Amino acid sequence: MTKIEPFSERIYVTRPVFPTIEEVTEKLRDIWAAKWITNNGPQHTMLERELEKFLKVPCLSLFNNGTIALMVACQSLRLSGDVITTPFTFAATPHVLSWNNITPIFCDVDDETMNIDANKIESMITPSTTAILAVHVFGTPCDVEKIQEVANRYGLKVIYDAAHAFGVEIDGQGIGNFGDCSMFSFHATKLYHTVEGGALVQKSKIVKDRIDLLKNFGIKNEEEVVMPGINGKLDEIRAAIGRIMLGYVEGERLKRINLHKIYNEEFAEVEGIRVMPTCAENIKLNYQYYVVRIDEKIFGRSRDYVYDELKNYNVYARKYFHPLCSEFTCYRQLNSANPNNLPVANVIGQQVLSLPMYGDLTEDDVRKICAIIKSFGR
Repeated sequence: MTKIEPFSERIYVTRPVFPTIEEVTEKLRDIWAAKWITNNGPQHTMLERELEKFLKVPCLSLFNNGTIALMVACQSLRLSGDVITTPFTFAATPHVLSWNNITPIFCDVDDETMNIDANKIESMITPSTTAILAVHVFGTPCDVEKIQEVANRYGLKVIYDAAHAFGVEIDGQGIGNFGDCSMFSFHATKLYHTVEGGALVQKSKIVKDRIDLLKNFGIKNEEEVVMPGINGKLDEIRAAIGRIMLGYVEGERLKRINLHKIYNEEFAEVEGIRVMPTCAENIKLNYQYYVVRIDEKIFGRSRDYVYDELKNYNVYARKYFHPLCSEFTCYRQLNSANPNNLPVANVIGQQVLSLPMYGDLTEDDVRKICAIIKSFGR
């Protein structure tokens, strides 16, 4: 077998999409001319409207990051007690519940989509349950119909963590139209970003007005503070960058579609490597991530072995999401965190590996990464 040489430079799991410095400079001139740098300036206002159109949603509120947005979502819907969520997600998902004095109740996940298993939610509902906080993991939509059906039957609110799902659609509907509230993250590592930022999508102008109060200290006007709020505002500079970045989303998405196809081709015949599920034709994905699951018994090497060995070739993958949130020291004492209650999530947590995925990767880069991984099998 021909020896595979390491990449000359590090290949990271992702790289931010950068606008041109000329585009940013032009927007900065507009901000300097307006002499308005935060507190719902013109860039902020225009970006909210542009995002509502792009995401095909009725009402959107910008935030300084997705975590604060999710915290405010819990406040705006007046959640309390217990909220059913997934253990297979980024730490922020259960943390926003804890910061609102809500207990996260971990539900196992679906083996195919890796999203919360909608068929297991009902069995976890108690009189203390007030909501379901589901995550569109890696941009694959949850079973929104089943989740809403369960929520309606028990009078529960539904919040979606759509941090991975910017631009995802079901039957032409923006993913943010499902549930009572959806959060989007605009962190620099995402397909679309404002450097740091986020948004909450909701169906009602009344709810939006409450959210906008909550993210601005609860200040209604110069003489009225009507509720205990927080500082969740997005400034004009990041809003301006966000307006520029909207023009890059579809081009970046198309590049990633092509890279996904190459990964799938390369791994198609490799036993023990399971690629991301194929969604139905009515679903438009954003291809933000490329994730595989490595079955040690079949492939001959563990996920951790592959992760570690890739670094010797200058490839830096990520074990998204390991450890599971249910394994964190702050949650492992919960009954719902018991590994016996989360058999599928615990298997996935030991298998999943997120591979490099960004538009500046070349086809040859992807084929080389795949060749390196395949060389590990035995």
